[in-house]
Amino acid sequence: ALLFALAALRQLSALEATVLRGGERVRVPAAELVPGDVVQVGAGDVVPADLRLLQTRDLHTDESALTGESMPVAKHSRTLVDEDLAPGDRLNIAFKSTSVTKGHAIGVVVGTGLTTEIGRIARLLAERKSSRTPLQQRLAAFGRRLALVVLAICAVIFVLGLAKGQEPLLMFLTAVSLAVAAIPEALPAVVTVSLAIGARKMSRRNALIRRLPAVESLGSVTYICADKTGTLTENRMTAAIVHAAGRDAGRLTELDAPLGSAVAQALALCNEIGALHERSSDPTETALLEAAKAAGFEKPALLEQLPQIGLLAFDTERKLMTTLHAAGDSEAIAFTKGAPEQVLARCTRALGADGTEIELDREAVERAMHSIAASGRRVLAVARKALAERPVAPTSAGIETELTLLALVGLEDPVRPEVPQAIAECLSAGITPIMITGDHPETALKIARELRLAAADAPVLTGRDLAELDDEALIARIGNVRIFARVSPEQKIRIVEALQRAGELVAMTGDGVNDAPALKQASIGIAMGRKGTDVARETADMVLLDDNFATIVAAVREGRRVYDNIRKFIKYTMTSNSGEIWVLLLAPLLGFPLPLLPIQILWVNLVTDGLPGLAFSAEPAEPDVMRRPPRPPRESVFAHGMWQHMLWFGLLIGGLSLLTAAGVDMTDLERWRTMVFTTLVTAQLFQALAIRSETESLWTLGLLSNRYMLGAVLATLAAQILVTYVPIFNAVFKTVPLSADELALCLGLGFAVLPLVELEKWLARRGLIFGAERATNP
Repeated sequence: ALLFALAALRQLSALEATVLRGGERVRVPAAELVPGDVVQVGAGDVVPADLRLLQTRDLHTDESALTGESMPVAKHSRTLVDEDLAPGDRLNIAFKSTSVTKGHAIGVVVGTGLTTEIGRIARLLAERKSSRTPLQQRLAAFGRRLALVVLAICAVIFVLGLAKGQEPLLMFLTAVSLAVAAIPEALPAVVTVSLAIGARKMSRRNALIRRLPAVESLGSVTYICADKTGTLTENRMTAAIVHAAGRDAGRLTELDAPLGSAVAQALALCNEIGALHERSSDPTETALLEAAKAAGFEKPALLEQLPQIGLLAFDTERKLMTTLHAAGDSEAIAFTKGAPEQVLARCTRALGADGTEIELDREAVERAMHSIAASGRRVLAVARKALAERPVAPTSAGIETELTLLALVGLEDPVRPEVPQAIAECLSAGITPIMITGDHPETALKIARELRLAAADAPVLTGRDLAELDDEALIARIGNVRIFARVSPEQKIRIVEALQRAGELVAMTGDGVNDAPALKQASIGIAMGRKGTDVARETADMVLLDDNFATIVAAVREGRRVYDNIRKFIKYTMTSNSGEIWVLLLAPLLGFPLPLLPIQILWVNLVTDGLPGLAFSAEPAEPDVMRRPPRPPRESVFAHGMWQHMLWFGLLIGGLSLLTAAGVDMTDLERWRTMVFTTLVTAQLFQALAIRSETESLWTLGLLSNRYMLGAVLATLAAQILVTYVPIFNAVFKTVPLSADELALCLGLGFAVLPLVELEKWLARRGLIFGAERATNP
């Protein structure tokens, strides 16, 4: 995956660059650029290297994949005094692999290859090492302990058998058979099938799992670090608010017809996207054009009515753009848009709701302008001017004066509508979501308030703040911070590492190149499938095919279900194996002969761990699966009363199996062994039915809620009947046919496990055993 990610990084590079050499412009392969080369870039180009800009003309670059900045960044060539700036604040640098959305520039190469900002990300990505998932860690510890315990028990049983006068060869085979039976060899199959089923279900919910163990890890997540742009928001600009004629409107269509029509005309016609500027990809221009289109005004149709006859292009000094259009025989109309303070300074009147010009209330407009800006939105102003005669040579002084203000437009990257509910579900499940973005702190705080992720006065840690905190100070503060802004890729990794050092299991979402190192460092890396970069997708453990944050919640639910089912299988198989061990341990202590032969031990292990074990993979999620806190990453697989259950019910199964001695003549050894054999299998099957839920009773669940389990139990019981009554199997397994009373006794003793397990769950639901954490949520 790392090789694919690094290859995807290389594909982001521009193939060729326009270089000024010997006073001429030449096209050379971007790989041949060296520091000191002078490069020219324009709208639509991919920046071929890190450039210190020397000359700019209305240059805007899209850095969303690199820094997380949602809007194109206006660049300039001025010197920056502060040397300790995040990439998003280095406005005189054009970064390699970013795209030019508008304007032109000339810059000198200051970084190539691994010395560029994107190269630094590639180094960070190569340095990260993937860690084992909680399930892998738990199963590794489980395997080590189990091996030691089983070897010790087998040695004890071997010695006890010899002490009772059994043949050494028979006891050796019995000890080896028990060792084979005690090790849950079906566990790898059950884990793999459970994870595969979970991955399949997640894919139906648009969550593509790239690494199978990640399915379970999702169920243990305690923190979700979400990148803002493209994850919590839609990564597209939209006209979120229009202020005109003294009032705010959420949409252009909410304005009355005369005023709304005038504003829509201005947004469509004073726009770089069109026949004259096909290469423009500025999302701001796109958002304005889409707002006009939503109001019923298409630019091609408007140009037929008002043909464009002139243009005053945007520049960084005026901060304005004006288009001139023919209107009538000799008249013309000009539409102007730009920075609100610049447009307002040139306006003398405003357009009223009825389409007539009214007196301009500057103070009210300025208050509205500051209010929109304070909400984290970008503000533009649009105005127009009617000209009695078409100018021969349009100039700013002649046209961009005595304007009529039409409206203020607030632009934003909108929040995904499903995200607030998803965040609420995360919080109810004990998962803490935090926002990590390269965007501006005010914008990040505004989005966090909309998502109900943080309060209005919530603290925001910036990249500069993080640079001043050492690791210990960051760990001390990180639990109280939900918003991180203007952070670099290295700082994203620091945040994830700080949470991991605090004992948290961290999922990191992202879509940009800048997110890739943190995605790899996180316990679970989650990339966006639609708008995400190839680098992020190749690095991640899971890809959201619909870029929907709510899909993560569904994946967490499935991850918790998978782990619960794996844990239920371990509980089932280890309790069953414990029962077999107790049978062999108690029999000599009670003066009984060897109760099970090696072939019978292997059969019990085969049929009880096989189909019923796999059927646990299909068990539905517990009702409270998203109302309980995440499992601590270091929690043992035997927590919450599992080892007590294994001990008690293993002893119960072993005792019930030996209890068959009360109903049979011990001189008929084969008959007694057959009854012990049958009771042992039956008791394990009823236990499988009973422990399908940690707390819910079987009667609440219903036998048909997991048809696979019911089928597995019936199939295993039928196989045991065949072994008991078919002559050819009698010879192989040393069994004899049982009478109806004897079979009923075996089934009855086995069934006794079920109500006792139900009693255990009843006590657990009320918090009377295993602690209050097993009690049913109110």
